[in-house]
This record gives sequence, structure tokens and C-alpha cells, in this order.
Amino acid sequence: MKENIGLTEFIAYCKITKNLSDKTICAYRQDITSYERYIAENGGNVMTYVNYMLEMHRKISTIKRHLATLHQYFKYVYRNDKLANPMLQFEFHLKSEKVLPRTITVRDVKKLLQTLYRSRESADTPFAVFEATRDLALLDLLCSTGIRIGEAAAMTLDDVDLRSKIVLIHGKGKKERLIYLSCAETVSNLKNWLTLRAKTELKHNFVFVNRNKMPISIHGIEDIFEKYKKASGINAHATPHYLRHTFATNLLANGSDLRSVQEILGHSNVSITERYTEVTTTRKIKVLKKFNYRNNLLQ
Repeated sequence: MKENIGLTEFIAYCKITKNLSDKTICAYRQDITSYERYIAENGGNVMTYVNYMLEMHRKISTIKRHLATLHQYFKYVYRNDKLANPMLQFEFHLKSEKVLPRTITVRDVKKLLQTLYRSRESADTPFAVFEATRDLALLDLLCSTGIRIGEAAAMTLDDVDLRSKIVLIHGKGKKERLIYLSCAETVSNLKNWLTLRAKTELKHNFVFVNRNKMPISIHGIEDIFEKYKKASGINAHATPHYLRHTFATNLLANGSDLRSVQEILGHSNVSITERYTEVTTTRKIKVLKKFNYRNNLLQ
């Protein structure tokens, strides 16, 4: 299906005026193309399309994202003729499902790191040492900072200041934030990798590279995590994003305030961060053990 002129102009407009990431721009294009393909093949309108997505059991959050994209798209296309805007004909009230962040236990994080250390210690060829040192630095960084895997993949040498233990993170929406490396082991593992990396001839300055010495991709990081997940025998359902959730949940469980966690994670809205308070069971257990009046009622 050939992209129409309106969509092409809208994408160009978003790139110029909205300062959106390439990933968001790609999602916009996919959502709008999906809608237009459905309408071209089946007819109907926005309501018909929403009903179709509901019948296909799409997540409510996914449907809301499609609607938000279409709202921006039609607002641009019909900016001079608001009466023709199909989004203004309907009002949607979709109740989102409440999905709690998925985490792994601290014990599992420990097992994962122990497996990474063993892999580095047992590496017996230059290439094995190269990969094991990189993998330890990469996954330890995810555990220690809670950054997204896309942010780790985008990190360059200019973003890392090991003397100050500070890394510059390029987050969603092209927003930047500074993260402090509070763990000495993480700093040491990253330093070991950068030292080894400096001995390798590369044509770019990305921190993490694949076996072909090219910048590592998100899928590459997922494959590395999958390898060590299986080797360490931790939660089989875990993904690299579980490390981010685990990091945030434990910050809150150990007493961090919500605003600080929001800034560290790079969330645009504190309501996103609030999800983690629902899974900080450690704090709830401590509070209930200490303050629940029923505990000593009949003693």
C-alpha cells in the first residue's frame, strides 16, 4: 500500500515540530498505515476500526495509542476543515487494564550476575574474553541503573565519565538525563570493558558493540540477556525490561521518594512511576508487621 501524501506530510511535520524520537515516528506511521489499510479493505470509520481491534483482543493501551495517533493525524490533515475530522464524530471511553510491572527477585539478579562473572573467568580465547567482558558490563549496567536497553544501545564514549561516575542517558523523546553509577563493581566492570574496547579498531564511538564490531542493537541485547537467563536458571519469563522494573521497585521498597525514582528512570509523568509502588511488597510487609493493630490485639 503506497503511502498517501497526507501521511507523508504529517510525518515530516512531526519530525520538524514535535522533536519526537525515530521510534515514535515509526510507530505513528505504522498506526496510521494500519488504520488506512483496514478502511481500504473493509470500509467503515474510526468506530469500526476500534471495534475490530477489540474483537482482535488488542490491549486497551494499544487501542488508546492508535486513537491518540489518529487524533494527531486527522487534526493535521483537517486543520482547515474541522467538520470533516472523523475523530470529532466519536467519543471513546476505554477502561485500561491495570498491568503491574514485572520484576525478578533480588536473588535472581544475584544469580544472573554470578553467572556473568563465571563466564568472564572461564573465557579462554580473546574473542570469549571480549564477549564475556562486554556482557558483564552491559547487563550489570542495566541492573545498576534501570536504564532501557535502547538507551544502553545508544550510549557513546562521550556519554561516559568514569572519573565522576556519571553517564549521560539519551531517553525517550530525545530527553537527556544524568545517572550516577553508585556501585563500585559496576564502575569497575564498565572500566574493564572500555579498556578492552579501546584495544579494538572501531569506526564509531558507541560503547557496546556486537561480534562484528558494529553498534549493538536492541535485539542483540535481548539475545545476550536470553543467553545468561537460561544459563543462570532464573525466571524463564523474564526480559531485559524486568531489570528496569526490579531496579525501580527496590528503590521504592528501600525508602526512595517517588519523584527521585521518576527522574532516575526518565519518566515523563509521575503516574507512570506510581505503578511501582503497587509491587513494593517489602515495605508493605514491614508496615503491616509493625503497625497493624490486630497483631497484638489479644496478647
